[in-house]
Amino acid sequence: MHFVIMGCGRVGATLAHSLIKRGHQVAVIDQDPAAFHRLGPDFPGRRIKGVGFDREVMKDAGVPQAFAFAAVSSGDNSNIIAARVARETYGVERVVARIYDPKRAEIFQRLGIPTVATVRWTADQTLHHLLPEGSTPDYFDPSGALVIGQIHVNPLWIGRRLTEIERTFGVRVAFVTRLGDALIPTAESVYQEGDELHLVARRGTLPELEHRLDTVRPEE
Repeated sequence: MHFVIMGCGRVGATLAHSLIKRGHQVAVIDQDPAAFHRLGPDFPGRRIKGVGFDREVMKDAGVPQAFAFAAVSSGDNSNIIAARVARETYGVERVVARIYDPKRAEIFQRLGIPTVATVRWTADQTLHHLLPEGSTPDYFDPSGALVIGQIHVNPLWIGRRLTEIERTFGVRVAFVTRLGDALIPTAESVYQEGDELHLVARRGTLPELEHRLDTVRPEE
């Protein structure tokens, strides 16, 4: 499949190489020709010099035929404009924009354009390591109503089925991290010592849910 990336910084170059390794076609757009050095001399994809939201540049990069478009330059405004042109003008369904401003990121999530808010992501992942009982969400759905969060569960639930935890607290277990591996739970899955549960819940319920998961004991 054909992918177009706007921005050839570290993120854009890494993304381009990852897609190439998976056998896809890639075109990278950047205003600065020197930025393409990050791709290396053997990069088999296309390098397009120009403004990423310019329609002629986008056509040259193959945006109208693209399976997906990623706007990951260093400018929020450029990324927003390019993402909207790719989606609204050329009908690219899979569009991602890198947004540094968390408030802007929320707005565009609600518009249906997934965003990567670099500062927030870094902060959230740091909090997960600093606060073992923190309920910082891993993921917001585009409407902002649902989240997936890693939330501490009282150790007294060890040995109980995850379905029992779901029924008791009104949540869904999206996946489990166990010994460094991510597992999709089944009806028979049991909460084991050291498990990290990633739960789907309504955003506004997280503080109360965190308290209940830490204090409510299973029935004997």
